[in-house]
Formats: sequence, C-alpha cells, structure tokens
Amino acid sequence: MKIIGVIPARYDSSRFPGKPLVDICGKPMIWWVYQQCMKVDDFDAIYVATDDKRIFDKCKEYGIEVIMTSNSHRTGTDRIGEVARQISADLFVNIQGDEPLLEPSTIKAAIMPFYDDPNLQISNLMTKIKNPVDLVNVTVPKVITNKDGIGIYLTRATAPYPKGSIDYSYYKQVCVYGFKPEALEFYCDYGLKYGKAKVEAVEDIEILRFIENGYKVQYIEVDSETVAVDTPNDLEKVRTIVSAKIEAGEIKVL
Repeated sequence: MKIIGVIPARYDSSRFPGKPLVDICGKPMIWWVYQQCMKVDDFDAIYVATDDKRIFDKCKEYGIEVIMTSNSHRTGTDRIGEVARQISADLFVNIQGDEPLLEPSTIKAAIMPFYDDPNLQISNLMTKIKNPVDLVNVTVPKVITNKDGIGIYLTRATAPYPKGSIDYSYYKQVCVYGFKPEALEFYCDYGLKYGKAKVEAVEDIEILRFIENGYKVQYIEVDSETVAVDTPNDLEKVRTIVSAKIEAGEIKVL
C-alpha cells in the first residue's frame, strides 16, 4: 500500500495570518510538522500542499517536498484532493500544518485501521477531554461514535447531554485523517456541485460531509497532548514546550 502524507498549509488564516512560517526555536512551524511526519515509517512520501509562494519558497529552502495548489479551495480536504489528482497513492493522510507537537505515534494511529480493513475509506482520531474548558469551547469539535468507534456526529456544542447518566467520557477531535482516493474524489466533487453539506455548513466541521452522506468514518482513540497553534498565545505555549525539550536533550535542531 502506497501511503502519502500531506500537510495543507495556507498563509491567509483568518485568526493567525502567516502561522505556517512563524518561528519556533529557530525554525518555521511547518518545518517542525514535517519533521514529525518524517518519523512515521509508513509514509512513502510527504508533501506540504500550499497556495502561497512564501510558504512554497520556505519549504524549498529547508528541503521540504512541496506542491503548489489552487488558492480557491474552501477547505483543507479540498487541497488534499488536488494533491490526490496529481499523485497516485492508495492512501492519503492529512496532517494539520499548525500542530508542531503532534506525536508520530498519533499520526501512525490514523493509518493502522487501513491495514486491517481494506474496505475502509476514512479514518480520524479522537482523544479524551481532560480539561473541562475544552468541553464548552466552541473551537473544539466533540466526537460522538457508536460502540464500534464509527462516527455518528461531531459538534462544537457540549454533546451528548447526560440526561440518563453522568458516567460518560467526552472526546475531542484530533485533526489527522486517512483518506482513500475515492473518498477524496467524492468530497471534492460534492463541493463543486453543492458546496458544503447541510450540517457541515452549520457546524463548520469538514468530516461531517462524509457522515451526512453515509460514509463510515472510523475513529481511533489516542492519548495525545498536542497543541494546535490557532492564536499567538498558543504559539507561546508551543515555544515554551519545544524550548524545554531542546534543553532536556529530547529533540535536536539541526
């Protein structure tokens, strides 16, 4: 099975413009994400997919494989879909370009179900919510699955509501996805024809397009402490963590 890792990276983020290129201990953030992906031995190749020449040029400077994509994509998944039309592979893994602390074992977890189930089309990760603030934070998508880990719904609200019992663990989405090329083709074609799906548009959560249209999305629970860089405050947290790891000798910056 040929497996390609793709890191979508755009410059014009509404909340934090230019964040793929922000400095973290002497290297741009996109470099840190790429290095984590390089530790996953399942990948046959890894590419950054961008629509911005500044990101493209910085990737070239650091020897990162990069593909220039359209600037008209509505979602990161559409950007992955364009890569899938250019490069032939059996599986594409979407790794977010704003998670420089993402553990290689976490990335690998999104790949493993495809070895066991050749009919699987889509995987996504989730982790148990430990901080109560995340439960009410609308920027954190909560994942609801059935007993087999198949996605039923994702929501920015606090759900499901514990009317019958408080003995329930809540989970949040970890944004690493595995896509078969056929699933990406459906996603992109649907978007061109209809735009976003009904509840996808309401919640603004891309994976809902698949769930709304009857696709089985396999969720895998991981124990991940990654920090997504959505704001300058997040960036400072990541800088502090990376600096401590460098001082402790846990990571090296070459």
